[in-house]
Parts: sequence; C-alpha cells; structure tokens
Amino acid sequence: MSLSPQFLDEIRARVPLSRVIGRKVVWDLRRSNQAKGDWWAPCPFHGEKTASFHVDDQKGFYYCFGCHAKGDALTFLREAEGMSFIEAVELLASEAGLQMPERDPRQVQRADRRTELVEVMEQAVRWFRMQLGMGVAQSARDYLTRRGLDAAACEQFGIGFAPDQRQGLFNALRSKGVADALIVEAGLCAKPDDGGAPFDRFRGRIMFPIRDARGRCIAFGGRSLDPNARAKYLNSPETPLFDKGRNLYNVGPARAAVAKGKPLLVAEGYMDVIALVRAGFEGAVAPLGTAITEDQLRLMWRISPEPVIALDGDSAGLRAAMRLIDLALPMTAPGQALRFAFLPEGQDPDDLIRARGAGAMAAVLDESRPLIDLLWRRETEGRVFDSPERKAALDKVLGEAIARIPDKDTRDHYFATLKNLKWEMFGARRREAAPQGQARQPWQPRGMRVALPVAPAAPTRASRLSSPEAGERDAEALIEAMILAICATHPQLIGAVEARLERLDPEDADRAQLVHDLLAGSQSQAGQRALESIMAEPHVRAAPAILRSQDGTGAAEILTNALDRIEARRVAREEIARAEAEIEGLADEGLTWRVAQSNRARQNADHASLSDLSDFGEDREALVAQLRAAIENQIWRKPRR
Repeated sequence: MSLSPQFLDEIRARVPLSRVIGRKVVWDLRRSNQAKGDWWAPCPFHGEKTASFHVDDQKGFYYCFGCHAKGDALTFLREAEGMSFIEAVELLASEAGLQMPERDPRQVQRADRRTELVEVMEQAVRWFRMQLGMGVAQSARDYLTRRGLDAAACEQFGIGFAPDQRQGLFNALRSKGVADALIVEAGLCAKPDDGGAPFDRFRGRIMFPIRDARGRCIAFGGRSLDPNARAKYLNSPETPLFDKGRNLYNVGPARAAVAKGKPLLVAEGYMDVIALVRAGFEGAVAPLGTAITEDQLRLMWRISPEPVIALDGDSAGLRAAMRLIDLALPMTAPGQALRFAFLPEGQDPDDLIRARGAGAMAAVLDESRPLIDLLWRRETEGRVFDSPERKAALDKVLGEAIARIPDKDTRDHYFATLKNLKWEMFGARRREAAPQGQARQPWQPRGMRVALPVAPAAPTRASRLSSPEAGERDAEALIEAMILAICATHPQLIGAVEARLERLDPEDADRAQLVHDLLAGSQSQAGQRALESIMAEPHVRAAPAILRSQDGTGAAEILTNALDRIEARRVAREEIARAEAEIEGLADEGLTWRVAQSNRARQNADHASLSDLSDFGEDREALVAQLRAAIENQIWRKPRR
C-alpha cells in the first residue's frame, strides 16, 4: 500500500492527539489548558506520580520529560498499543472518517495470513486449557499445585497441558477445518523430513501461552514433566508471528503495571514471572529461553527507564549479569539504565517468595545495584593490584568499557564513579599497609629526600614570579607545583581535596601523570620525574609546608589557599576572555584600553601576591586588593551616563 505524506497529515489533523492518548492516561486538569490543546498527565510509558507527560494538540506531538518518550499519534499507537504501522493508520483513518488507499495485494495477503495464524494459536490455547482438566493431566495439576499455582493462577496466565500424544493437537485442529499448512506455519506441529504427516511439537508438557503487547498469542513455552527430557523448557520456533529475541513473556500486563507505578522486573523464566505477579510485583517479564538481546533491552526501556534485572543466586545468574554488561554499555544513556538484584544463593524469585514471602523479595529489590557496580566487581573481584602494571591494566580495561558508552554525560559520570572506587580501594590498602598509629609516609621518588634545608630568602628572590615580566602560565605553573609538592609531602591531605585535585588538569604531561599517581596511590616513572623537577624549584624547597613536613595542619591551610588561588586565576581569565568576546567588534579605543588595564591589574596583583611563595598562607589582602577591585568593579565596561 502506498500512503502519501498528505494522507498521513490529514488523519493526524482530523484526530486530536489528546483523544488518542486520553484512552491510556488520566489528565491533570489543573495543569492542562484544554482550550489551547495543552495537556499534561503521568506518563503511560514509565511509572510515575507526577504529570511530566505533555501533549500538544496544535503541534500533534507528545513528549515525556521523565523518560524522554516522544512522537505523534501513530508512534503512540505503535509503542503503547503494540500495533503495526498499518494497523495504527487504519485505526486513525477510521476515526477520521477517511477511506484507506487501496492496499498492495501482497500486503493484504500477508496481513490476512497473520490474522489466520493468530486464530489458530488461540484455538490451540483453548485446547491446551481443556486438556489440563482431563484425567491425563493429573501429574501436571499435581506439579502446578506443588508450585503454588491454583486454578485462578492457571486461568489468569492461560496455562494448559499438551498430552503425550503424537498428533493430539494436530487432529483436534484439523477437525475444526484448519489447514495442515497453517498448523505447521504457526509452529504448533512439525513436518518430518520423510514427508509424512505432521506431528505435535509439544508433548507431555505444561503449556504457557506467550502473548504480544496487544495480548495476542504468538507462541508457546512448554515445561516438560519428564525429568529425562532433552529440553526442560521448549519454545515455539521462529514464525511469522514470533521472534523470540524481540518479545518478552508477560509484556502487555507488565507495561500496564509499570504505567501505574510498578517497577519493571526482569526474571529468568515463566514460573518466576508468575510468582512475582501473584506476589504483587505485576511489572514482571522474562526473556524467552535465551540471553537478553538488544531488541529486548530496547523494549524494556520503552516500558521503563530503569528495569531491575532479578537474577538467580547462583553462578549461572552471575554469568548472565556479566554478559549483559557488555551488551548494555553501548546502549546506556540518560533514561536508559539497568539495576541488578541478586537473590540468595540457590534460589530464584519463585523459591524465595514461597519460602519467605513477598517482603523478602522486596528487600532484595531494595538492595539492587547499578550497572557500574557490576562492571567494577567483574574487573576487580578475586584480583590483586599490587603493582603499577596491574593497576594500569585495570585502568585500561575500565577505560575501554567506558569508551563504549555513546552519551558523553553518562560516560563522564561513569569515569568519576570509577575514580572514586579506585581511590577507595587503593587508598584503603595504603592506610592498612602503614603500621598502626603511624602516619602514612610522604610519597616521593626513590632515593630522594623531600624536605631540603634551604633558607627561604634567596630562593624567593630567585623565583621567576619575582619578575614583573613573568608570564601568566608561569605563575599558574608555580602555584600548581606547590600544590603537587604539598600533596606528595602530606598524602593524608589528598582525600579532602580529591575532587579539586582532579580538576587541576596540568598542561605538562608528566605533571598530569603525577596527579593520577597521587589520586590512585601509585608510582610511575613520569610521575617521579615530575616530582623531582618540582622539588628542585626554589620556591618549593623553601616553602614552610615542605621544610616542616610534620606540620600537617599548616600544610592543609596552605594547600587550600593554593587551590583557591589557582582556581580564582582561571575563573578570572575565563571571565575576561568572555567579556572580550562579548564586546568583540563593538569596542572603541577607550573600551579596549579598559580591558587591557583590567587584565594588567589582575596580573600585577597575582605577581605581588605570589612574590613570596615561601610564606603561603600568610596575610595577602593588601597584595590582592588590586585584582579584587578590578574584577568586582568590571573596569572594562563603560560607565553609564
């Protein structure tokens, strides 16, 4: 069928978007403006209590500020109702009173074929349900009773039984006039290679109907009662209705439950989902006999921004979680996260709920952990990082994992969190390694003394900062050197300024490596080289915080002051650069002169305040007054008349 853009625009224009979506949501009438076609409601795609879902009738679009779902009427029908594109168009055209264009005969044939297959599947559901009540299904009923499933549960989930007969279902469907080809195409029977009569695919199994988001049966899962069966669970094969990698068990009811505020839980099997739903966790789904796929992940995120993967408490469950890390990382983004809940060892959700009740399951879910925790666990558990090479290997593998995340903000947060985890691990080990009651020794290059007895006066006079011609970058480099020297001499101070130290971002590669070494508690050749160079600086060797290496209190004050100073310098430089950019092309000669004077005033104030770095931490108010006045008064701007 050929659908022109004009036809699609016409049906969108004739049917208000709020009418289509209003069947699924309850509008917040206090916030909505009906006269203007401006509507607000809790989002139907993810559980929430506030009205963050916005519908604009004039533009014909919806958008959720929580999960970022967006689209038009056709998109909504496809995502919320599980319709195909053609089905959504047909529904809207009917409401708009428009005649659908003539369809391609091949498309009509395919649609009609799918309709026939769905009807065959529903007939099979009814037949399996009937068989469960027969005498031949006594063992199946006993099994279901032992698993805590009564008649109401079987009715709710359509559970049935396939007797151990070669052609039981096949003959029943044929007696109702269903063609052999349809039975085989639906995946209910298989045709032998020798060309004989088809035979039932499911025999001697408890049957679980698998339904799509619209509630139509598209496949079956069968649980064998024979302990010696080759496959404990058997699913329908791929058919025109069923793609096991793109569907989830119980997806329709779970979507409705999540829209009412329930969490989306992902369990491993049918019985787990049934147990969870009956215990009050209605937002439960399960993959269909395979590991979770990309398509299933996308389907989960269309339902909820943060599904909880509830895994069995055994090695297989842990392995499944670790495999999912590599699949999920390249797909994570704001509104697309995962959490993992691990059950007690040897138990699945069904076991836990039957043994200890729904409260125990809720407690497990409350302890769920984000994806990054699993990544850290996978790369560190059972390993020893007692050398720079091993730590570097950890950095490498974590860096490669984070690099696969496409969203920059998410990537940055992963990086920051992993940095904290590394600091906690390696920092704790350093503290434990030190003798009890003894302070941690300064970090320093091998064979080098950190504190050198040099008188402050001459080195101060020899400092590059004492020269009025000292460049701006030179001044920052000297403050930076003091910060790194204090951190190396007093490593116990690093934890309090860790975040600020990360932002130091030295231009020199060796110094950047030294920052990394200080934060990670490691030593590298480049870091040692940078520290040796820093300790040779006259203003560093003469600083009281270095000469009196046991005075941690004074060093902390000086370190904080130095960090304040370098950050203030960089902020001031950025502000002046921004001001110059704003007035570029508009400045007259006088205005340009004011900007130059402001910059010069700041530099002079910095040079004055830094001319005696050996006395970091002493009174410098008079020395920086010129800078403060220049910045606060914004002397680069013309006074208003």
